[in-house]
Amino acid sequence: MAFVELSALSNFTFLHGASHPEEVMARAAEMGMAGVAVADVNSVAGIVRAHAKARELARLAGEEGRDWPGTRLIPAARIVLRCGFTVTCLPEDRAGWGRLCRLISLGRLRAVKGECELGPDDLIAWGAGMVLLVHPPARGQMEAWRAVVARLVGAFGGACFLLMAPRYDGQDRARFARLARLAEGVGMLPVASALPLMHHGSRRRMADVLTAIRLGVRVDALGRRALPHAEQRLRSEAEMLRLFSGHDEAVHRAGEVASRLRFSLDELRYEYPSEVTGGETAAERLARLAWAGLDWRYPDGAPERVRAQMEHELRLIGKLRYEPYFLTVHDIVDFARARGILCQGRGSAANSVVCYALGVTSVSPEIGTMVFERFVSEARNEPPDIDVDFEHERREEVIQHIYARYGRHRAGLCATVIHYRGKRAVREVGRAMGLSEDTLAAMSSQIWGWGGPGQITEVRLREIGLDPSDRRLALTLQLIDEIQGFPRHLSQHVGGFIITEGRLDELVPIENATMEDRTVICWDKDDIDTLGILKVDVLALGMLTCIRKAFDLMERHHQVRHSLASLPAEDPATYDMLCRADSLGVFQVESRAQMNFLPRMRPRTFYDLVIQVAIIRPGPIQGDMVHPFLRRRNGQEVVRFPSDELGRVLGKTLGVPLFQEQAMQIAIIGAGFTPTEADRLRRSLATFKKHGSVSEFRERFMAGMAANGYEEDFAARCFAQIEGFGSYGFPESHAASFALLVYASAWLKRHHPGIFACALLNSQPMGFYAPAQIVRDAREHGVVVRPPCINASHWDNVMEPDGRGGLALRLGFRQVKGMPEEEAQWIVAARGNGYAAVEDVWRRAGLGARMLARLAEADCFAALGVTRREALWAAKALVEGSPLPLFAGDMDGEGIVEPAVSLREMTVGEQVVEDYVSLRLTLRAHPMALLRPWLTPEAA
Repeated sequence: MAFVELSALSNFTFLHGASHPEEVMARAAEMGMAGVAVADVNSVAGIVRAHAKARELARLAGEEGRDWPGTRLIPAARIVLRCGFTVTCLPEDRAGWGRLCRLISLGRLRAVKGECELGPDDLIAWGAGMVLLVHPPARGQMEAWRAVVARLVGAFGGACFLLMAPRYDGQDRARFARLARLAEGVGMLPVASALPLMHHGSRRRMADVLTAIRLGVRVDALGRRALPHAEQRLRSEAEMLRLFSGHDEAVHRAGEVASRLRFSLDELRYEYPSEVTGGETAAERLARLAWAGLDWRYPDGAPERVRAQMEHELRLIGKLRYEPYFLTVHDIVDFARARGILCQGRGSAANSVVCYALGVTSVSPEIGTMVFERFVSEARNEPPDIDVDFEHERREEVIQHIYARYGRHRAGLCATVIHYRGKRAVREVGRAMGLSEDTLAAMSSQIWGWGGPGQITEVRLREIGLDPSDRRLALTLQLIDEIQGFPRHLSQHVGGFIITEGRLDELVPIENATMEDRTVICWDKDDIDTLGILKVDVLALGMLTCIRKAFDLMERHHQVRHSLASLPAEDPATYDMLCRADSLGVFQVESRAQMNFLPRMRPRTFYDLVIQVAIIRPGPIQGDMVHPFLRRRNGQEVVRFPSDELGRVLGKTLGVPLFQEQAMQIAIIGAGFTPTEADRLRRSLATFKKHGSVSEFRERFMAGMAANGYEEDFAARCFAQIEGFGSYGFPESHAASFALLVYASAWLKRHHPGIFACALLNSQPMGFYAPAQIVRDAREHGVVVRPPCINASHWDNVMEPDGRGGLALRLGFRQVKGMPEEEAQWIVAARGNGYAAVEDVWRRAGLGARMLARLAEADCFAALGVTRREALWAAKALVEGSPLPLFAGDMDGEGIVEPAVSLREMTVGEQVVEDYVSLRLTLRAHPMALLRPWLTPEAA
C-alpha cells in the first residue's frame, strides 16, 4: 500500500506546529499522497480547516478534469497522558470519533483552560473503535511504558501499532531495528511516520521562533531545544522508503492502516434539539405559539398581508425542518422575559412575522421589506440566522439557564481562534529575536488596525531611525510577516451557543473556558458553518440594560409600564431632537460622525433611522455611498436605475446599495450570480471579516454585468461599493433591529431626560461618554442633579422629588471612586432615620476608616453640615476596631477634649479638582469657567 502520513502536527498545537492545517493538506496533495492525518496534541481544533481544504482541493481537481480522488483528511489526535505516554488515536468510524471526543473532553474538563489531564485508565475506557499508534518510550520510562502497552494490547489487540519515526541523528538504522524488536516483543506491528511538525523545510526558522516564544527565551539561547535541521517535515513515499531502508513493510503498513480508517467529518450529522413538549410535534408547537403571538401583537386583528406572510414562513420553516431552531430561540427569550431581562432579537430571520409573533424581536415585519426568504430558502438550505441581545449585566443568567436546561454535555459556547496580528506579532517575534523593547515599541507604532504582512515598510523603518539592511531586523520582519494568521490560542466566542439533541461531546470535544462556569467547544464559527452546525448567538448589549432600567424607573415614578413594542411610534418631538444632533447617550447615533450626519440626514421616519444606522459605517463610507445618497435625498441629483429589476432592489435607498442583502441581489440580478456564488459573496462581506476576499469576485462580476447589458462604468462603480462591505457589510435586518433601540433610547431622552440619564449612569460602563458628560448633558436638558449624600444616596443613582412637582437625579455611591457595592449596601441598611456624624457611620454601618475617607473626599457628608476637610479629618481620627486613645478617655474615666482644629476653607477650584478626583465629575463650576478670566483678552 502507498504511504500515508498518520501523525502530522499543525499549528493548532499552539506554539509547536509550524504549519497551518490547510498547508499540510495542500503539501500532501502536491506529493500525491492518498491521505494525511492531522493529529494535534490533545485537540482536534484544526481538523475542520484541514477538512475544508481537502474538499476544496478535490473540487478543483474535479473542475480541472483530473482523474484523481484527492488527498483525504484522516481525523486524528495525539493524546499525551500525564505520565508522558503518547499515542496517536485514529477513529475508524463515527462511533470511534465520538469516543475520541469524549476522551479529550474528559481530560480537558478536569483541567484548567489549555491543559488536559488523562491517565492510562481513561485511554483504556475510551479507546475502542480507534487505531492506536503508540509512540516509543522516552529514555528511562521503558518499564512504565511496557505496563501501559500491555494493557492496551490486551484490550484492543490488533488495533495497536508501534509508531517509528526518524530522528536524522545518524542512529536511525540501529534505532529502527531496536524498535522493530520491541514491537515484536510487546505484540505490535511497526508503522512508519515522519512525525512532521511543518509541511515544508522552509518553516524551520518559524518552528524555532515558536519554541522561543513558548519558553520565553531568545532564539539564540535555545541551544539543544532548537531544531538541529529542517528534516522534521512532511515526507513523500519515496523519501520514506529511502529513510526506512530495510523496513519497507513499516512504510507500506501506514497505507494499510489508513485503508481501515474510513471515517470522514462529512459523516457528522448535527441534530437540533427536538423542543417537543406535551406530546406536540415541533411543527404543531411552533404554529400554536406563532398564531397566539400574532393575536397578542395585533389585538384588533393582523392585516391580511401579515397573516399571508406568516403562513408562507411557517410552510417554508416546516419544509426545511427548522421548527426546533425557532422553538429553541423562543424558549431562551421566554426565559429571559419571565425573569424581566430585556432582550431583542436581530439577524435576517429575526425580522420575520414568525419571530415578531414569538416575541423574539419587537421590530414590526411591516418595516422595510421582507428579508426572510433571502436567508431561509430552499436554495441555500442553511440554518437561519438569529442573534439575540440581552442586558449586558444579566446575560450570564441566560447562559447558565441554557447550560442547566440542556446539560453541559449538550450545550457549549463556540471558540474564537486568537491569531497573530500586527502588534502582537511584532512584540512576540521581536522579543524572541532579541530586539530591544524600545525598538519593538517604535515598530509597533507603525502598525494600525489589524496589521498585516508588509505593513512595516523600509521607508517607515528609516523614519523611526532603524536600518532596513540590518540582517537581524530584516529576518525579524520576514518572520513577523510569516507568523501573521498563525493561531495563538483559543478564546470563547462572544455568545455563540451550540446546542444539540444528542451529546455535544460526541460531536466535538468540550473544555473549560477561562471564565468560571463556562464550557466551550474547540471549533470556531467558521468551522461550524463548514459542517452546517446550528449556532444561537446569546449576546450582550449595554443599551438594553439602560432601557430596561429606564422602563423600571418610569413604572416606579410615573406608573406607566412600557416595552420596546409599546413606545409611541413616529414621535415628531423625538425626530426633532435627533435632527438637532442632540443624541448624546442615544444608541448607535452618539458618535461625532453620527452627530455630524444627523442634521444632514434629518430623519423623520423609522426607516430613516434604519438607513442612519447602516450608512455611517466603514463599508458605505469607503464605498463612496454617503454623499450620493445625501444628494439624491436632498433632490440635488436625479435618482436613476439602470434597469427596472435593480430599481426594485435599490429603490428604498435611492439607488445606492447600503445593505448586505442589496449587494447579494445586485450580484444575482445584475451579474447573473447563482445563489451559491451569491452566498460566497455574502460570506466574504461578513461583518468584522479580518481578511476580506470580495475582490476575488471582480472578474466574474464585471463579466456578468457586461453580459446583461450594463455599462462598464456602472458595473465598476457597483463593485467598488460592494467591495466596501469587505470592511463592514451591514445587513438591513440588523440595522432595523438596532434602529428600534435608537428610537427607544431617543424617545426616553426626549421625554424623560432625567430618567434616561439615571439609567445610563446605572448601566456604566457603556457607550462613548463618561459620567461627567452624561451629567452635564442632563443638566442642560433641565434635569436637577444632586450630589452623593450619606443620608439620601443608594448604590445606584435614583430619581427623587425635586420639591417642585418634578424629579431630581440623586447621584449614588457607585459614582464614588473606589467604593464597593457591598460597602454601599451596608450604609443604606444601617441608615435608619439618618446619620448624624462621620463617627455615626463608622459605628452603625461598620465602615473602615479608608472607606469613610473616600466618602469624605467625595463630599458625601455635606448634608450634615460637615465640610469635605472636616469629614476627612474626622475619618482620619478613626482606625479599624477602636477609636484612638486620645478620644477613648483617661484613667479616671473622664474624656479628654481635644481643642477644635480650624481647617482652611477650600476654594471653588480646589473643590472642583477634588470632585473629579473622587467622583470623576463635578456639579460645581465647569473647569474652564475658572480659567476664563485668564483666557479672555483684556479690553483694548
